[in-house]
Amino acid sequence: MRILAFETSCDETGLALVEGTTVAGGWHFVVEKAALLSQAHLHAEYGGVYPNLAKREHEKNLPILYRDFADLSFDAVAVTAGPGLEPALWQGIEFAKRVAAEKNVPLIPANHMEGHLISSLVQKGELHGVTLPVLALLISGGHTEFVVMDEWFNYKKIGETLDDAVGEAFDKVARMLALPYPGGPHISKHATAAREKKLQSVIKLPRPMITSGTCDTSFSGLKTAALYALKGKTLSDDERAAFAAEFEDAVADVFVAKTRQALIDSDAKTFVIGGGVAANRYIRERLEQLLLDEFPDVELRLPDIAITGDNAIMIAQAVLARRLSGIADEKDGAEIRAVGNLSIKNK
Repeated sequence: MRILAFETSCDETGLALVEGTTVAGGWHFVVEKAALLSQAHLHAEYGGVYPNLAKREHEKNLPILYRDFADLSFDAVAVTAGPGLEPALWQGIEFAKRVAAEKNVPLIPANHMEGHLISSLVQKGELHGVTLPVLALLISGGHTEFVVMDEWFNYKKIGETLDDAVGEAFDKVARMLALPYPGGPHISKHATAAREKKLQSVIKLPRPMITSGTCDTSFSGLKTAALYALKGKTLSDDERAAFAAEFEDAVADVFVAKTRQALIDSDAKTFVIGGGVAANRYIRERLEQLLLDEFPDVELRLPDIAITGDNAIMIAQAVLARRLSGIADEKDGAEIRAVGNLSIKNK
């Protein structure tokens, strides 16, 4: 089965044509064509994504990208319905409706977070041999949550941020440090340099809720602590790098503690990380070490860094996995709505 997928939940315009087939114990995916346009440089002056600008850019970019897909054959169209920025989501939905009607194929709404989860389990185009339950840590600019999949496409959220998402905290602290948007990669780059030079920050940050005994997180207090710690200070390059490392350490310490709790609570057999912040190498390494040291029987599946950010490949893979499992999610175009706070759905 071949799916043409559209992803416009935030500031990336993504299209992908992916073929999926059933194999023993799972699915095989072949990415036949993919395109992605980022708007990050346009939103940099705002220090975050400006929704109406994102909407305008999707409206401009979708027809341009689609030209290279228009003559290709596919069995269905998939489009992200949420969660995300509603103005941006609507652009993708309306464009996908027109394509599905023109090609006379089904239109299938997709969940953005399920896309992150399913695609992060894929290894070299194969999604099979996964031992359930799966514990997923989904971390991005808009989401921070622990989700358990006890059977395929049946989800339970066991922890989430009580305020800011971790990606948002990275962006805002980067702005405090006069680093460009998006902040995560720049903080990570400076933190890595600090560790290589063995720099230590004289400023120490809190590890919010690290001993709460729950899987919930909070990053608002960490962000505020950084704001007050930096207020009125002019940092040298080394001091900035050391502070970046302290902030990244604080985030990683929280995720190690919360992942430990989530693995115990869920009795998971497979652990996966998904979302844009899953590209952070230091956080990946800290969580990998946690599993090696304390949960050696749990399989760790780390997504390819190239697919951690928002993209249409993940949307196609999630829809294909459902469809090849016999779950028919197609809807009449009029029934699809953009839902900014859409929860990850069960089958």
